[in-house]
Amino acid sequence: MKFIVHDTVSEMARILREPLERRPDALREMLAPIRGEIPMPGDIVDIHHGGGGFRVDAEDPRYLAALDRLASADVLGQVERELERASAALGHLKQADTLQVMFVLGNPDDEHLMTTAGGYFGMGGSPGWLYLLAWPDEHVIGRIAHCAVHEFHHNVRYTNVEWNPRTVTVGEHVIAEGLAEAFVRELSGPEAMGPWSSMVAGDAFDLAYERIMADFGLQGMMNTPAYVLGDSATRRFGQEPKGIPDMAGYAVGLRLVDRVMAETGKTAAELSGLPVAEIVTGQPGETKPDS
Repeated sequence: MKFIVHDTVSEMARILREPLERRPDALREMLAPIRGEIPMPGDIVDIHHGGGGFRVDAEDPRYLAALDRLASADVLGQVERELERASAALGHLKQADTLQVMFVLGNPDDEHLMTTAGGYFGMGGSPGWLYLLAWPDEHVIGRIAHCAVHEFHHNVRYTNVEWNPRTVTVGEHVIAEGLAEAFVRELSGPEAMGPWSSMVAGDAFDLAYERIMADFGLQGMMNTPAYVLGDSATRRFGQEPKGIPDMAGYAVGLRLVDRVMAETGKTAAELSGLPVAEIVTGQPGETKPDS
């Protein structure tokens, strides 16, 4: 597989040196290659701001300093090297010929990004693309490349397992997140894992586990994120919360995957190309999508 990691660190530095009134159009130009892959209507600048991206409508001296940290640490180089390792580890599965990667600087004043998401996240479901967004503080900067691996795992999984937005289940979405985190751990150790799978524990985990398993077979991508991302993100998306703690789907998914690996002796890489029904047996029956 060929990886094309766009040099957005240099491009964002150029944008931030433009006069303020020119920055929105400069951002649109930078994001143009991936615009068609973002399944949301509206202005890409509004989508960018709403998703926790750096502001192009206000001056902030922290931004250029953050880009300097990213360049000094060669984070984009780290991303490419980790993706190459991940591709080799998943070499038994079908992969796209080319994968493009776009990294975007986050907004350190965005509460959802910094608190609920732990300072960084990515999207790997669009064919041919990975999207990464982060505020590179000392806790995050070394994990951005591992986040790329997490998202790459999704990309490879759904090159081999069908993701139908209408029929995908809560169980598939939860297992996908658990598998991606287990794969990151398998490739680079537990310290490489994101914070998401350890954010919920104790009674909150038990509640989440019960509610997720009760609706494990619920179909439809309009339903599944509420069970994975939890109530804060669900409200942010303008949808009805399900009483799920924030990011609980990651913890539940990892627990289920760890159990399967312990019972079968299979690795996360070996499980990665299997549909959920072959990973979690005895799962609740499917329910129809909301009409």
